[in-house]
Amino acid sequence: MNRSTRVLIIDDSAVARSTLSKILNNDPEIEVVATAPDALIGLRKIGELNPDVLTLDVEMPKMDGLTFLDRLMNSRPMPVVMVSAHTGEGSESALRALQLGAVEVVEKPRYDVNSGLQEISQELSDKIKAASQARLKTPQQRFQQSINPNTARENASEKISRLSIDQPNLIAIGASTGGTEIIRSILSSLSPQTPGIVITQHMPKSFTPSFANSLNRTSQISVKEAQNGDLIQPGHAFLAPGGLHMRIKKNSSRLYIQLEDDPPINRHRPSVDALFESVAFCIGGSALGILLTGMGGDGAQGMRMMYQRGAWTIAQEESTCVVYGMPRVAVELGVVREILSPDEISARIASLVAK
Repeated sequence: MNRSTRVLIIDDSAVARSTLSKILNNDPEIEVVATAPDALIGLRKIGELNPDVLTLDVEMPKMDGLTFLDRLMNSRPMPVVMVSAHTGEGSESALRALQLGAVEVVEKPRYDVNSGLQEISQELSDKIKAASQARLKTPQQRFQQSINPNTARENASEKISRLSIDQPNLIAIGASTGGTEIIRSILSSLSPQTPGIVITQHMPKSFTPSFANSLNRTSQISVKEAQNGDLIQPGHAFLAPGGLHMRIKKNSSRLYIQLEDDPPINRHRPSVDALFESVAFCIGGSALGILLTGMGGDGAQGMRMMYQRGAWTIAQEESTCVVYGMPRVAVELGVVREILSPDEISARIASLVAK
């Protein structure tokens, strides 16, 4: 029998600590080993108990959650799930937490915290278990990446140039745990001549508008949260809104976006499978499908459909994944044409645009 994931809850709200403890302890694969009302007490308990995963609030006395997270990731990296009301409306805090190294973010309701957390209990448990599998970078790896950002891409371009494939009319990207910063890295490297891009990233609905805006600020291409009826054009990327499936439809020769609130697929809405399957039906072999880091298998069956209809399919390479789940399932199904690192994925897309 597998050992339970041991969790430390750090939150200044007694109600939140109690509710989170009850929810997580109700999952047989999770054990809450302790709670702490502030970061300083939490730091002491990390040393005493060595938990597998932390849940961390943003606004706390003595030291705020983002400051604590920054210090933790530079001294003792470990999986952290941010659970805070301040990552909802003020979702820039959530994005900053992910940039600092948090594995996942969950929105804590502002009102009626007890019942609100109960409503997302399954999501919370799933994200804790995903975080427990996370592969984190050491402080030295983070430092090396920050001072040599172009070296890996130069090496990747040399490798990618050995293989020639046709330019796609559409690029579809799916990701979950650990995907936000990989998506940021890929999009920031692309030129305005890149074919249209559609992205499904598992993320709560309160965070996707800010995430799209943040990507737009760091990219040469235009990035926005998708709206019903958006026409897909070169140099534009569309992010699926949290809480809605994003599918691709075709009207004459033009591709457009359709958003739907039908039931979750693989416990997710938006679902990568929903996106990939629609791409397979609409344009078949004229697409490029990319499956990035994430827990579970969402996207693998959709990638199978894309592969069977002639699309070029890429899975993120294992050692670069925060959680090697979704890409692994696609690889095991035998529906992946290339297995690449994020830098190699960027180089592959650039090589297609250069044709």
